[in-house]
Amino acid sequence: MDFLTIFLIALGLSFDTFAVSLSFGVVQNKILFWQASRVAIVLAIFQAGMTVMGYFLGSLVSDFIMSADHWVALVLLCFLGIRMIVEGITRKENGKPRDYTRTRELITVAIGTSIDAFAVGISFGLLKMQIWFSGVIIGAVTFIASMTAIRIGKSAGTRLGQRVEVVGGLILIAIGVKIFLEHMLD
Repeated sequence: MDFLTIFLIALGLSFDTFAVSLSFGVVQNKILFWQASRVAIVLAIFQAGMTVMGYFLGSLVSDFIMSADHWVALVLLCFLGIRMIVEGITRKENGKPRDYTRTRELITVAIGTSIDAFAVGISFGLLKMQIWFSGVIIGAVTFIASMTAIRIGKSAGTRLGQRVEVVGGLILIAIGVKIFLEHMLD
């Protein structure tokens, strides 16, 4: 497969991480560059790592993962989204929003958004693709998309006011539902 095709696949995989990063930027509108970089790196590592794992482990667990991946993504993203909405509604006027860049929340989101990358890795294995080259491209595109989205969200977050956590939570739930519906209707 040529570079352009792999790049387009990487771009498609990065849409969910773009939306998550956008909501992180909205909620954490005071996010520092090193925090944004950490979020982008973790999302990129999971996106690329799950692709590579799918390539190597796909034949062993593909049936199980393919039958449950949409449920896992739905539960993880809706759980975190509902949590964000509840905290956004109950937080006092001057209350500080939860730090969704913390390791536990970040890994939950990274797993939820990178399950599709596992399926892509399985297909790469079937096509005998160059997995390391593909993994690097997928990781780099995800990193750039995430950093861009955080910056856009950071700018929008200052304009949205106190209830930005509700918006971020709704975005995460929408991503979970989208992944679920795509797999159920496929």
